[in-house]
Amino acid sequence: MSNITNFGGANLPSVQSLSSALRSLEADIGPSGTVIIKMDRTGHWVFGASQTPIEEGSLWAANPFSFVHGYIAWGVGTVLAEKLVPVSEPLPELDPPPEGAERGWEMQVGMVLVCVDGRDKGLQARFTATSVGGKRGVQAVGVAVRNQVDKDPTKPVPLLDLKADTYMHKKYGKVITPIFDIVDWVSLDAESLDDLDEAELEVAAEPEAADIARRRRRVV
Repeated sequence: MSNITNFGGANLPSVQSLSSALRSLEADIGPSGTVIIKMDRTGHWVFGASQTPIEEGSLWAANPFSFVHGYIAWGVGTVLAEKLVPVSEPLPELDPPPEGAERGWEMQVGMVLVCVDGRDKGLQARFTATSVGGKRGVQAVGVAVRNQVDKDPTKPVPLLDLKADTYMHKKYGKVITPIFDIVDWVSLDAESLDDLDEAELEVAAEPEAADIARRRRRVV
Protein backbone atom coordinates (compact mmCIF):
# COMPACT_ATOMS: atom_id res chain seq x y z
CA MET A 1 0.00 0.00 0.00
CA SER A 2 1.29 3.45 -0.90
CA ASN A 3 2.11 5.94 1.84
CA ILE A 4 0.01 8.43 -0.07
CA THR A 5 -2.84 7.11 2.09
CA ASN A 6 -1.40 9.41 4.79
CA PHE A 7 -3.28 12.21 3.03
CA GLY A 8 -6.65 10.45 3.02
CA GLY A 9 -9.28 10.45 5.74
CA ALA A 10 -7.66 13.31 7.66
CA ASN A 11 -10.65 15.68 7.83
CA LEU A 12 -9.35 17.53 4.79
CA PRO A 13 -11.47 20.03 2.86
CA SER A 14 -12.95 19.04 -0.48
CA VAL A 15 -10.62 18.64 -3.43
CA GLN A 16 -12.66 21.22 -5.33
CA SER A 17 -11.63 23.89 -2.82
CA LEU A 18 -8.02 23.54 -3.98
CA SER A 19 -8.67 25.32 -7.25
CA SER A 20 -9.56 28.66 -5.67
CA ALA A 21 -7.21 28.32 -2.68
CA LEU A 22 -4.13 27.73 -4.82
CA ARG A 23 -4.79 30.71 -7.09
CA SER A 24 -3.19 32.91 -4.43
CA LEU A 25 0.13 31.15 -5.05
CA GLU A 26 0.19 32.41 -8.61
CA ALA A 27 -0.37 35.96 -7.40
CA ASP A 28 1.94 35.87 -4.39
CA ILE A 29 4.80 34.32 -6.05
CA GLY A 30 0.22 24.23 8.13
CA PRO A 31 0.88 21.36 8.94
CA SER A 32 4.51 20.65 9.79
CA GLY A 33 6.31 17.56 8.54
CA THR A 34 8.28 15.25 10.78
CA VAL A 35 11.61 16.62 9.52
CA ILE A 36 12.88 19.59 7.56
CA ILE A 37 13.92 18.91 3.97
CA LYS A 38 16.02 21.33 1.98
CA MET A 39 18.56 21.64 -0.81
CA ASP A 40 22.05 22.32 0.54
CA ARG A 41 24.61 24.75 -0.89
CA THR A 42 26.03 22.06 -3.17
CA GLY A 43 22.66 21.28 -4.78
CA HIS A 44 22.01 18.04 -2.88
CA TRP A 45 18.68 17.35 -1.18
CA VAL A 46 19.02 16.57 2.54
CA PHE A 47 16.70 16.17 5.53
CA GLY A 48 16.81 16.30 9.31
CA ALA A 49 19.26 17.81 11.76
CA SER A 50 22.04 15.55 10.49
CA GLN A 51 21.32 16.62 6.88
CA THR A 52 20.94 13.07 5.60
CA PRO A 53 20.96 12.92 1.78
CA ILE A 54 17.77 11.63 0.18
CA GLU A 55 18.03 8.47 -1.90
CA GLU A 56 18.80 9.29 -5.52
CA GLY A 57 15.79 8.70 -7.75
CA SER A 58 13.27 8.51 -4.89
CA LEU A 59 9.80 9.95 -5.42
CA TRP A 60 8.06 12.35 -3.06
CA ALA A 61 4.33 13.10 -2.95
CA ALA A 62 3.26 16.67 -2.18
CA ASN A 63 0.27 16.95 0.13
CA PRO A 64 -2.01 19.23 -1.92
CA PHE A 65 -3.63 20.62 1.25
CA SER A 66 -0.33 21.53 2.91
CA PHE A 67 0.63 24.67 0.96
CA VAL A 68 1.32 27.62 3.26
CA HIS A 69 2.48 31.21 2.91
CA GLY A 70 3.57 33.83 5.37
CA TYR A 71 6.71 35.32 6.88
CA ILE A 72 9.82 34.37 8.80
CA ALA A 73 12.35 36.41 10.76
CA TRP A 74 15.92 35.14 10.99
CA GLY A 75 18.59 36.04 13.49
CA VAL A 76 22.17 34.78 13.19
CA GLY A 77 21.59 31.19 12.10
CA THR A 78 18.36 30.84 14.06
CA VAL A 79 14.63 31.44 13.51
CA LEU A 80 13.36 34.22 15.75
CA ALA A 81 9.73 34.13 14.65
CA GLU A 82 7.54 32.54 11.97
CA LYS A 83 4.00 33.27 10.81
CA LEU A 84 2.54 30.77 8.32
CA VAL A 85 -1.07 30.15 7.30
CA PRO A 86 -2.73 27.96 4.63
CA VAL A 87 -2.79 29.55 1.17
CA SER A 88 -6.59 29.55 1.41
CA GLU A 89 -6.22 32.32 4.02
CA PRO A 90 -4.90 35.88 3.60
CA LEU A 91 -1.29 36.55 4.53
CA PRO A 92 -0.96 37.07 8.29
CA GLU A 93 -0.75 40.56 9.73
CA LEU A 94 2.71 41.52 10.87
CA ASP A 95 3.94 43.04 14.09
CA PRO A 96 7.32 44.78 14.17
CA PRO A 97 10.05 42.19 13.54
CA PRO A 98 11.69 40.74 16.67
CA GLU A 99 14.90 42.25 17.94
CA GLY A 100 17.90 40.78 16.18
CA ALA A 101 16.08 40.06 12.91
CA GLU A 102 18.77 41.24 10.51
CA ARG A 103 16.52 41.32 7.45
CA GLY A 104 13.20 41.89 9.16
CA TRP A 105 10.28 39.80 7.99
CA GLU A 106 10.86 37.75 4.82
CA MET A 107 8.17 36.22 2.63
CA GLN A 108 8.08 32.43 2.95
CA VAL A 109 6.12 29.64 1.28
CA GLY A 110 6.10 25.91 1.93
CA MET A 111 4.53 22.48 1.56
CA VAL A 112 4.69 19.00 3.11
CA LEU A 113 6.21 16.08 1.22
CA VAL A 114 6.15 12.35 1.94
CA CYS A 115 8.58 9.86 0.41
CA VAL A 116 6.67 7.07 -1.31
CA ASP A 117 9.45 4.66 -2.27
CA GLY A 118 12.96 3.51 -1.54
CA ARG A 119 15.00 3.77 1.66
CA ASP A 120 13.11 6.79 3.04
CA LYS A 121 9.60 5.48 2.28
CA GLY A 122 7.04 6.91 4.69
CA LEU A 123 9.19 9.86 5.77
CA GLN A 124 7.21 13.10 6.02
CA ALA A 125 9.12 16.33 5.55
CA ARG A 126 8.42 20.05 5.52
CA PHE A 127 9.92 22.23 2.80
CA THR A 128 9.90 26.01 3.14
CA ALA A 129 11.68 28.69 1.15
CA THR A 130 12.44 32.40 1.22
CA SER A 131 14.73 32.47 -1.81
CA VAL A 132 13.40 33.50 -5.19
CA GLY A 133 14.16 30.09 -6.70
CA GLY A 134 12.63 28.18 -3.80
CA LYS A 135 9.45 30.25 -3.81
CA ARG A 136 9.12 29.82 -7.56
CA GLY A 137 9.53 26.07 -7.15
CA VAL A 138 6.71 25.82 -4.58
CA GLN A 139 4.62 28.18 -6.69
CA ALA A 140 5.09 25.97 -9.76
CA VAL A 141 3.91 22.87 -7.87
CA GLY A 142 0.95 24.74 -6.42
CA VAL A 143 -0.15 26.11 -9.78
CA ALA A 144 0.28 22.65 -11.34
CA VAL A 145 -1.96 21.18 -8.61
CA ARG A 146 -4.54 23.88 -9.25
CA ASN A 147 -4.55 23.13 -12.98
CA GLN A 148 -4.68 19.38 -12.31
CA VAL A 149 -7.68 19.79 -9.98
CA ASP A 150 -9.46 21.77 -12.70
CA LYS A 151 -8.71 18.97 -15.15
CA ASP A 152 -8.99 15.81 -13.01
CA PRO A 153 -9.91 16.34 -9.33
CA THR A 154 -9.69 12.59 -8.67
CA LYS A 155 -5.86 12.73 -8.87
CA PRO A 156 -4.64 15.89 -7.11
CA VAL A 157 -1.43 14.48 -5.60
CA PRO A 158 1.77 15.14 -7.60
CA LEU A 159 4.66 12.69 -7.41
CA LEU A 160 7.90 14.66 -7.46
CA ASP A 161 11.47 13.89 -8.43
CA LEU A 162 13.58 16.35 -6.40
CA LYS A 163 16.30 17.91 -8.54
CA ALA A 164 18.45 21.03 -8.77
CA ASP A 165 19.29 23.58 -11.45
CA THR A 166 21.77 26.43 -11.72
CA TYR A 167 21.98 29.87 -13.29
CA MET A 168 24.51 32.71 -13.28
CA HIS A 169 23.60 35.79 -11.27
CA LYS A 170 25.30 39.09 -12.13
CA LYS A 171 26.04 39.84 -8.49
CA TYR A 172 26.19 36.45 -6.73
CA GLY A 173 27.61 34.25 -9.49
CA LYS A 174 26.43 30.64 -9.72
CA VAL A 175 23.08 30.16 -7.98
CA ILE A 176 21.57 26.72 -7.32
CA THR A 177 17.78 26.43 -7.28
CA PRO A 178 15.44 23.54 -6.32
CA ILE A 179 13.46 21.78 -9.03
CA PHE A 180 10.30 19.77 -8.34
CA ASP A 181 9.87 17.56 -11.41
CA ILE A 182 6.30 16.20 -11.53
CA VAL A 183 6.39 12.67 -12.94
CA ASP A 184 2.85 11.48 -12.19
CA TRP A 185 -0.48 12.26 -10.49
CA VAL A 186 -2.35 9.99 -8.07
CA SER A 187 -5.44 10.14 -5.86
CA LEU A 188 -5.51 11.08 -2.19
CA ASP A 189 -6.53 7.55 -1.23
CA ALA A 190 -4.49 5.66 -3.81
CA GLU A 191 -3.65 2.16 -2.53
CA SER A 192 -1.22 1.55 -5.35
CA LEU A 193 -0.03 2.93 -8.65
CA ASP A 194 -0.54 1.19 -11.96
CA ASP A 195 1.39 -2.08 -11.91
CA LEU A 196 3.86 -2.17 -14.79
CA ASP A 197 5.38 -5.49 -15.78
CA GLU A 198 8.89 -6.04 -17.10
CA ALA A 199 7.70 -6.22 -20.72
CA GLU A 200 6.32 -2.69 -20.47
CA LEU A 201 9.61 -1.48 -19.03
CA GLU A 202 11.62 -3.08 -21.83
CA VAL A 203 9.56 -1.55 -24.63
CA ALA A 204 9.54 1.97 -23.17
CA ALA A 205 10.35 4.30 -26.03
CA GLU A 206 12.65 6.64 -24.11
CA PRO A 207 15.21 5.88 -21.37
CA GLU A 208 13.63 8.59 -19.20
CA ALA A 209 10.21 6.98 -19.61
CA ALA A 210 11.62 3.62 -18.56
CA ASP A 211 13.26 5.20 -15.50
CA ILE A 212 9.97 6.82 -14.45
CA ALA A 213 8.16 3.53 -14.98
CA ARG A 214 10.61 1.72 -12.73
CA ARG A 215 10.21 4.33 -10.01
CA ARG A 216 6.41 4.15 -10.26
CA ARG A 217 6.71 0.39 -9.87
CA ARG A 218 8.70 0.82 -6.61
CA VAL A 219 5.93 2.94 -5.06
CA VAL A 220 3.45 0.03 -5.10
